[in-house]
Amino acid sequence: MKVLAAIDIMNGDVVRLTKGDQSTKKVYSNNPVQVAKKWEKEGADMLHIIDLDAAFGNESDNLSTIAEILHSVNIPIQIGGGIRNIENFEKIAKMGFSKIVVGTMAYRNLDQLRLLRKNYSDRIVISLDEINGKVMIDGWKSSSNYKIEDAIIKFNKLGINIFLLTSIVKDGTLSGPDVVTLNSINADRNSRIIASGGISSLVDVLRVRSIGCDSVILGKALYEDRLDIKKVKAIA
Repeated sequence: MKVLAAIDIMNGDVVRLTKGDQSTKKVYSNNPVQVAKKWEKEGADMLHIIDLDAAFGNESDNLSTIAEILHSVNIPIQIGGGIRNIENFEKIAKMGFSKIVVGTMAYRNLDQLRLLRKNYSDRIVISLDEINGKVMIDGWKSSSNYKIEDAIIKFNKLGINIFLLTSIVKDGTLSGPDVVTLNSINADRNSRIIASGGISSLVDVLRVRSIGCDSVILGKALYEDRLDIKKVKAIA
């Protein structure tokens, strides 16, 4: 199981939110590049970088900082946040990011996703940001009207099999992962599931691993010194 270190960027700062609520923002660093190098040094397999300003539909200057991170580390980067059209996706793809997370576009513009799949099928990650089994879009503000299971079936048929499952009610709470949902969707062994949300201990990591997830994202637990990447890697 791969270990990804999360770097959420808002207004140029590294932050964490609780349940996607902007009013809960806590700033951990004003130097994202330094944070990226730290997680690389500690052994992260990949960085998971989200442009929160873009995700919430706000103007963003974060891409230049994220590009600097790309050229400052030697581990792969998975990027997401506000990637809602072909032009934006291809611009980011050409920069050299290993994986690109798409949410709103995948659910609203399936034809665009079909076009992108032809050239980027191995780099597309579909986000499953869920509340009560329903996928949320538009920065977690609107329902896509898709159930998680239906979304997985639909995108699998398109030839896309990497999914990022984030339990919104767990995200940033350090209350443990949504084991029930992860277990139900991991029954489909044709899909690779990246687990995110609530992970706060080595026991949580072991539970996610035992379910069969392909990767785990560590966020607030890293920034609050509850987890150490080296120790996570030892059991992952």
